[in-house]
Amino acid sequence: MDLQKHTEAPVSELRASDADRDRIADLLREALAEGRLTADEHAERVDGVLHAKTVGELEAFIRDLPAAHQGAAPGYTPVPPRPAPGAIPHEADANVVAVFSSAVRRGRWRAGRRLHAYSVFGSVEIDLSEAIFEYQQVVIKAVSVFGDVQIRVPENVSLRGTGGGVLGNFEVDTLDSVESDAPVVYVDGWAVLGNVEARPRRGKRVADILERVQSKVDRKLERVQDKVDRKMRRHLGH
Repeated sequence: MDLQKHTEAPVSELRASDADRDRIADLLREALAEGRLTADEHAERVDGVLHAKTVGELEAFIRDLPAAHQGAAPGYTPVPPRPAPGAIPHEADANVVAVFSSAVRRGRWRAGRRLHAYSVFGSVEIDLSEAIFEYQQVVIKAVSVFGDVQIRVPENVSLRGTGGGVLGNFEVDTLDSVESDAPVVYVDGWAVLGNVEARPRRGKRVADILERVQSKVDRKLERVQDKVDRKMRRHLGH
């Protein structure tokens, strides 16, 4: 084998990764939403994306779309590749289930690495806008059967989704953070005669939340130190 020729292979001949396929699938979904592709064209191209072996084969599916002619925005940082199989445990850190009822997870809570949300004739709301991200990559499995699953994330994380709807709606607003160490939330699942939506919550940012928490900690430390100083002064006065 000629190693020199092998190392200089064009980008189009490189083997496609799962992250490459996710990126093209996201662009095709956006084209469908904008009316640039019909439902049949979208389904045909997505099928081709799943079976594509090289980057060049993937790019062919968006060659006639505006996304193929737009360069990366200044300050853009590539989203980390989707976790390899087994990298994230299959067992969920938490389950949010609503059967003929409603279930909500919001406020200050630990997101963990995997979360499962099931809605059967019910509604589920998962709000990550004030959650504590202990891991950079978080996977949410969302399944809605005659129900509704709403997912909200801070506006400065990355958001990706893979799934579909069977007489239902599965919609994930693709979001790219400009911060290389920002959390990445992957929403996977299905909507069967139901609805699954994942969107950023504008005005909520991970850094802002952390700053508020740090400010509260600093104030508590100041109060503790003030009490210690007063005790020391009283002790020295005696």
